[in-house]
Amino acid sequence: MPCPNSRKLIVACLFALIACLPALADSHVRIVRLSYIEGGVQISHGDGGAYEKAIVNLPIREGSKLKTSDDGRAEVEFEDGSTLRIVPDSVIEFPQLSLKDSGAKVSDMEVKSGTVYVNFAGTKDDQFSVRFGKEKIEFAHASHLRINLGDEDSTVAVFKGLVQVDSPSGTIDVKKKQTVSFDLDNSEFKLAKNVHEMPYDSWDDQQNEYQHRHVAKSYNSYSPYAYGTTDLAYYGNFFNAPGYGMMWQPYLAGIGWDPFMDGAWAFNPGFGFGWVSAYPWGWTPYHYGTWVFLPGRGWAWQPGGVWTTWYSQPRVVNAPKSFVVPRAPATGTRTLVVSRGTASTFAGNKLVVRNNSAGLGVPRGQFGNMAKLSQKAQERGAVAQRAPMRPVAMPSSGAARAGSPSRGSQPVPRSAPMPRSTGTSAPSPHASGGGPPHR
Repeated sequence: MPCPNSRKLIVACLFALIACLPALADSHVRIVRLSYIEGGVQISHGDGGAYEKAIVNLPIREGSKLKTSDDGRAEVEFEDGSTLRIVPDSVIEFPQLSLKDSGAKVSDMEVKSGTVYVNFAGTKDDQFSVRFGKEKIEFAHASHLRINLGDEDSTVAVFKGLVQVDSPSGTIDVKKKQTVSFDLDNSEFKLAKNVHEMPYDSWDDQQNEYQHRHVAKSYNSYSPYAYGTTDLAYYGNFFNAPGYGMMWQPYLAGIGWDPFMDGAWAFNPGFGFGWVSAYPWGWTPYHYGTWVFLPGRGWAWQPGGVWTTWYSQPRVVNAPKSFVVPRAPATGTRTLVVSRGTASTFAGNKLVVRNNSAGLGVPRGQFGNMAKLSQKAQERGAVAQRAPMRPVAMPSSGAARAGSPSRGSQPVPRSAPMPRSTGTSAPSPHASGGGPPHR
């Protein structure tokens, strides 16, 4: 028979286990989307490994870090459509990306250096926080702001909403069109009733304008999450296919195109190999639903099924006899590039939009009517359109390169410096488009 002390120890252990149950129920197998890359962007998977070239549409998981070079920009998109944008010479870490047993999501980010723009959608019950220096913001309502962490001070400029900044000096309320600055040495702060414009404010505005213009309000009918649906709305359209129901197909998809022509088998230490699409819309259709080949129409995406965090094996139905189902590498850890498709490319100040590019190389939000543009390209084979963006030259992707993209242009503003070619640039058919006036 157990002694009294043993019984007390057993009871204490049971209480400890019960107290830990909510924490044990939290899931850390959660990903968010690296939705935009421009210039030099690197990622560390948080396993102690070195930084490597980032790939657009790469899943970001807990522990990941993103770093931009002096010409790099990136956007991270969360399930509810919230975004975090990183400008050149910045580093951000994702210490926690988890899912509570209640369904609420916990997103904890830390700015290590540089400037980030945060646009929080205000989803109820979700925990969304950003740390910088000695300060922290836990978002409670929809907000849009800029955080800058320098060597001597940090600032928070609020464009929309109201946020509370927790600091060693206390909690500071910062309203719309206000800026708070912190001295990193003595924790003193100053609150100003204005917002000074910074060089990348207009780029952030342009991306917000794209999201707002093409937001898919009815995404719940075909996707369990909001992220990635804006790009689906811009780069393609839904139609009713007899026997299959509602299907989605990208514009500029010729009959010989297939959805696995451009991308990479990217290795993640926690998941192994997974397919990462190079197409600007290539997120939702590769984590959810099925790709179906429709005779006379070509490949189209059918929503439905179970959302998969790391899409190791693409799902295809009714594939032609000549189609080879993509297979992940059986061994190794090196990212393998697949580049079989055709990208739209710039010639002078015009973008040559090709009818079998499926949007690869078409800058984000640059054309008002993609359906009309696609129809012209299908009729003529290719259409030359004026576009305010210029691409960065990309190396050929005929051979596999670790962390390399598939192919396509990497647009940047004409006024911006062109990124230096490294031979392993990351894929990004995205570009910042024309946007609204400055704030």
